[in-house]
Amino acid sequence: MKFKKAIILLTSLLLTFTAVNAQEPVNLYEPLMTDSNEVIFKHATTKIDIIDPSFTAGYYPGGRGPNKLVIYTPNYGLHTGTNEFGTEAIVEGNVVTSISGADSTIPIDGIVISGHGSAKNWITQNIKVGSKVYIDIINQTLTAYTTSDSYIYEAKIKISEAQKIIDYYKLTDINYNFRKPQNHIQSAENYLKIAEGQKQHGGAIKQYTQEAIDEANMALKTALPYMPNELKGVWIRPTQHSENEIADTLETLKDNGFDTVFLETYYHGRTIFPSKTMDRYGFVVQNEDFEGFDPLAIWINQAHKRNMKVHIWFQSFYVGNKPVNSNPRNILAVHPEWGNKTKQHADDYGATKSVSEHNGYFLDPANPDVQDFLEELIGEIIDRYEPDGINLDYIRYPNSNPGNSATAWGFTEYARNNFQDMYGVDPITLTTADIGWGDWNRYRRNKITHFVRKIGKIGKEHHTYISAVIFPDIKSALGTKQQDWRTWSKENYINGFTPLFLTYDSQMLSSMMNDVISVKSPDTELFAGLFVTFMGGSSEDLIKQIFETRKMKADGVILFDYAHTTPVYTDALLASAFNSRKSSSSQIAKVKKKSFSQETENKTDKRKVITRTNSKGFWVYTKE
Repeated sequence: MKFKKAIILLTSLLLTFTAVNAQEPVNLYEPLMTDSNEVIFKHATTKIDIIDPSFTAGYYPGGRGPNKLVIYTPNYGLHTGTNEFGTEAIVEGNVVTSISGADSTIPIDGIVISGHGSAKNWITQNIKVGSKVYIDIINQTLTAYTTSDSYIYEAKIKISEAQKIIDYYKLTDINYNFRKPQNHIQSAENYLKIAEGQKQHGGAIKQYTQEAIDEANMALKTALPYMPNELKGVWIRPTQHSENEIADTLETLKDNGFDTVFLETYYHGRTIFPSKTMDRYGFVVQNEDFEGFDPLAIWINQAHKRNMKVHIWFQSFYVGNKPVNSNPRNILAVHPEWGNKTKQHADDYGATKSVSEHNGYFLDPANPDVQDFLEELIGEIIDRYEPDGINLDYIRYPNSNPGNSATAWGFTEYARNNFQDMYGVDPITLTTADIGWGDWNRYRRNKITHFVRKIGKIGKEHHTYISAVIFPDIKSALGTKQQDWRTWSKENYINGFTPLFLTYDSQMLSSMMNDVISVKSPDTELFAGLFVTFMGGSSEDLIKQIFETRKMKADGVILFDYAHTTPVYTDALLASAFNSRKSSSSQIAKVKKKSFSQETENKTDKRKVITRTNSKGFWVYTKE
């Protein structure tokens, strides 16, 4: 039945192709025909698992399960809705125009090919920009061809992308030094011209187009100037076990142009430091990997020596996927009533696993005891360590499909009783069609917002910057995670957002950033969370994304994450974008007031006077 429906959908799509391309209709469903001058270097065929999965299919975002290859057509919607653990190829007509990672925009005259696991590997190995695609709907297969035209197409795209960056800075900065990237463009165009003259020589076409691509990539990497007023951050889960290792890591980060570390400090229900709060509640006092020393104090001390900032990356309502009773002092072993539950398992003992999120466990945001604990823990971190900021992650409910009782969240004993006291109905009796379902949504969103407001107040009182990890699509954030970041921004509860942009396609990033900018208050700063390194995109993808964030006036970028930021990426950043030594003097001179957490120190009479500025005002305070 699924593929009978798929045939109807694909027939409809074929009509769309024909209408859009009326002069030269493209048929994805006819075998590839090449002219006599086109050389086929490679072709590969694989099975299609599903076309346009149901919105309610399974537990997985976008309906794409483990190791599945999925085709999304315009009939599915605007975006694929997938997560960051796959790869996607955007096809317009029958040509792959870009490679993305997740939640891709579905072109009106094309499809998106999406793969996870083994299917992701197949896409990576067999599809590139410029590949041509053929779908056999009878045998439910997809074939990708790499031809001489594929290489020429990719080279032209790369040259165009680099030239657009150069042209942008020529218009916006009269002192922009474009000579080096423009020379690379000229070389790329020369190689491409040679390649196009090798009609009958496949090897020569491949060689010279690759030379053109390499030169265009160098043009792109050297085209993006250094911007001193831009935060350059990275999320990092610490694995260092000595002061020397921490110092070496920070030195490497600084050498690679980073100025801010978002240090994972509370994660999987553990703190990396010996916590008095955790001990008082009867929980594991410190992450077992760090017993015997206090890495947080060292990270902050060593970072500040290098004029770098440390923000605490804090997993608010997520407590990891270890078995609850593997340690009697695990949070949910001590307080099983704190665990979040799905509607399906509301009457079961203990917390429910989130299948779509690593089989992990979440705390119940509605429970005031949970909020009090997390508030105390954040307060301890601020009082003891004086970090530059707190970055609230997992500030939401687990990913939810409201119409599926197995993935509808928040049905804990406390929340059900509390909601019934307020509205006279047990939420477990409600369906999405009931008027009361809107009250249930608001109830849960307000619980998250209440916590954000409290932490924001602590930040203001202690002059500590508070930011939050958010999902860019406000409709999805509200509907599937109960995350009302629009209200947090409108009411100025916190200072900044660090949205997760789960893509390595620059145009998709631009669209997602626009979604945030169009909703947030101008007073809420935006630091783009880029996932290119984690998702395995190219170094050129990273440069293009940074360019998009600058065009849209973001306050900086944060890479996810340090473990995946290999020399392939840092070399590209140091070609120009993160390298102050290679920048034009005009860019160095354009240092404006830092809005994130600029600090200066004066030591007089054994007192330290610290001044900090942000978009909300100017603070001064003293400490003995």
